[in-house]
This record gives sequence, structure tokens and C-alpha cells, in this order.
Amino acid sequence: MAEPVERPTDEPLNRWGKWKDSKYLKRAGGSRDWQLAAGSAVLGLVVAAGAVLAAGPWDSGQRKAEQDRAAAQERAGGAHHQRSTPAGPGPAPSAPAVLAPLGASAGVTDPVGASSLKSVLAPLLGTPALGTVRTAVVVDTATGRELYAQGADTPMTPASTVKIATGVAVLSALGPGHRIATTVRASADSRTVTLVGGGDPTLDKAALRGLAADTARALRDSGTGDVELTYDTSRYSGPALHPIGPNENITPVSALMVGGGRLDGSDRGPAPRTDDPAGDAARAFAGLLDEAGVTTGSEPSPGRAGKGSRTVATHLSEPLSALVERALANSDNDIAEALVRQTALKAGEPASFAGGRRAVTDRLKKLGLPLAGANLADGSGLDRADKVTAGLLTGLLALAADPDHPELRPVLTGLPVAGFTGTLDDRYPADSRGTGVVRAKTGTLTGVNALAGTALDAQGRLLAFAFLASGTTSPSEAESTLDALATTLVTGTR
Repeated sequence: MAEPVERPTDEPLNRWGKWKDSKYLKRAGGSRDWQLAAGSAVLGLVVAAGAVLAAGPWDSGQRKAEQDRAAAQERAGGAHHQRSTPAGPGPAPSAPAVLAPLGASAGVTDPVGASSLKSVLAPLLGTPALGTVRTAVVVDTATGRELYAQGADTPMTPASTVKIATGVAVLSALGPGHRIATTVRASADSRTVTLVGGGDPTLDKAALRGLAADTARALRDSGTGDVELTYDTSRYSGPALHPIGPNENITPVSALMVGGGRLDGSDRGPAPRTDDPAGDAARAFAGLLDEAGVTTGSEPSPGRAGKGSRTVATHLSEPLSALVERALANSDNDIAEALVRQTALKAGEPASFAGGRRAVTDRLKKLGLPLAGANLADGSGLDRADKVTAGLLTGLLALAADPDHPELRPVLTGLPVAGFTGTLDDRYPADSRGTGVVRAKTGTLTGVNALAGTALDAQGRLLAFAFLASGTTSPSEAESTLDALATTLVTGTR
């Protein structure tokens, strides 16, 4: 079952640096203290409602300072979030938020504990709309404290929430600034031109036109006339067809495709798909070469560039930070499968479903995440063989919020914003307390509904949550219940 999709968001994360200073937290006693407390409370609501105010500048949803730091540090370094005990993941080394909610009588209120959350979450989790099996975990990302858990270690079918694992793995392996190259190579005698796919699922006709223009310029300099055109997809291996078979939610996986292999001109959501994405891309490139003055004598054919060939044109994708954000916000299955294969290539594994599973699993294991019962069969979540736990999903989100892992921040900035973007754009009414405050990845297959992301609670804490349900019979009722669960984290009440 397909999910609605929208464009990604570049909204930044919250930071409350100076407010951790105790001088801002004095108990309201005199007039001046009362004004300060009231002002802090109002500002707390503004922070919670926006969930996106922070110092810039930003690039693809990540602070440039964080990008620089990520580039300089070990990819798998920093704090781990492995569950040291059944109570929850290890703490992230960041200070908790400390602003008092509006209406607090004095100072900072005590954080809501597990018992308080249980009283409001348990009744919602027990509703029939969530099917036969439902699991949940809520974690304070600042402290790593597990605030609520039900079936935290039960393997569940995650649907598209598995894209959170995909994003963490590829960013950890390659870094947010990595770009995927599509190249054109010319033979030593310039008589054969090869379009080489690097695995960029976002390659479009404008990029192909640029490659054709650069190729034509290089060939004119060498005095070449007609050329033979071949195309190389050897960077990927294994079956191209997803285990679900031909489907409007995914194109056959190829290292070379244009427009995501969509046949209707769309850029998101279900669509008619080509069964020959590489051939279509090569034929489009041949036409653009002809327009640029280079005649291809015959139909493009599969092949590799010969010995002595040289690169005459290169196109680089957007940074991985942007690709991860698009995959999460739009629930883009084609991008997700490409990201898994980039992870596999970095690990020296075949760029296939099997190689991707091994590479992603190994990468998450190195990050210290709880993988018991997990099976990361694909990168998109379309495969029902996928299994994750609610504990793993919250561990991934807490790791992405960890100051020691700025390279993972696009996993959070790519999450759809409730009531505004992506797959949550129409799921929260304007008067919902969760609108604009909850950010979460949705997951939908027949009989499976999931929601995993972050929410700001009344104390200004950033909570990571995962709610997974299977055996559901009404997608709309299940989604409404999941949305209510996330909103409960914001309000503290049902």
C-alpha cells in the first residue's frame, strides 16, 4: 500500500544552549522574577510550537558547523545508544531542556516519568484500531532515559519506518556531503561513448542535457564525428526487481535511471514505472547528444568503457544529506534502495539486496544499536521480511539527536512535520497540539501501520518515539490512533 508523499523540509533542530544556565531557572518570588518566569514560559511555548528555531546557516537541513565537524570526525565515533539494560538506551551526552511550561507555578517542573506516560499511552495503545500486536517505546533524547516501553524488543514489520535505519547507515558510512557521480567516458579513439551509472536515483533530464553538452564539447575538441553509444550499469549487481515484483511504488533497481523511472512525469508517490530504466536513460541521452551535434549511429547498447577510455563529463547528485531528507519526507522507495547500495559499495559488499542487508546491519552494529531480532531485508520497507523493534527505531533517532553525531542530523530534519510536510501533511488538523511539533516517519502496508519520530513535550524535552502496529484492518483509524499517541507526548494528556 502506497503512502502519500511531499517535498522534504530544511527546517533546523532546536537548541536551547543558554537556557540551561541556572540563572534562568530561579523560582519566581518577586516582581522581576515573576516577569522573567512568565517570559521564559511563553518562550518555551514558542520553542515547542516551532520546533525549528536554531542558529544558522543551514544547508540541506544541517548546520554548516555540524557538517564541518562531521567531516573531521570518525564516522562511527561518539557515544553509542545500545540498550545497556532493558530499561533503555545509553544516555546521549547532551543537557536536557529546562524551560518551564506555561502555567507552571514555580521553577522547572519535574519531568514526566514512565508511570505518567503509561497512564495516558496505555489506553490508546489498547484500542482495537491498532490491530492484534502493537509495540511502543518513548525515549528522552537528551538523557537516553526510556520513559515508556511496551514490547520494546518485539520484532515487528516496520514498513517505511525502516528508512530511518537506511538513512543512519548511509550517513554514517559516507557522510552527509557525499555525492553520487554519473559519468560519460569516451574511448581512446573517441568513437565510442559510454554513459556510466553511479546509482543516482535523482538524475533528471536537465542533468542528462548537461552531460550531453559537455560530451559534445569534448568530442568536438578531438574532431570526432558519429559515435557509438553504450551504457554501463555494472555498479549494481543482483536482481533488479524488488521481491514484491512489478509495482507502482518502485522502479526496478538500477545504477542508471532518469526521473526515478516514472512514466507520468511525477516526482513522488505511486506512478506507472518503466521496466527498463537504464535503457530509457540511455535513449534519452542519445537524443540529447544528437541535439548537441553528436550523432549516434545506432540504438544504445549495454557495455563497459574500454581500456584507455577517459572521462569527458560528470554530473554529481545533491549531497547525501538532501537525498536522505527526500527519502524520509517523500517516503521515496527508489532513493532508499539507492542509499542502501551506496552503503554496500562503501563496505565492499555487492550493491544488491543481499549486500545491502549485510552492509547496513554491520554499520548499525558498529554504532552499538540493538539489533536483536532485526532483519533489514531492503532499504525501503516494501519487503514484509523486514523486521525491527521499537527499541531499535528509538535508538536510531536518539543517535541522530546525539551531539557527537552531527553527520546523522538529516535523519531528524528529513522527518515529515505534522500538518505541514511529507506524509504527515494532511494527517494533523490545524487545531491539534501535535501540528508543527511532531515530526515522524510513517509506515503503511496492508495490515501494518507505524509511526516513529520526535516530539517536544511540555517541558521542552525532545522525545524519540516509535509506535508499531500489525493486524490492523482500517488504515485511517490506525493512523488517527498513532497520531493521537504522538500528540499525547506533546500534551501529556489524552
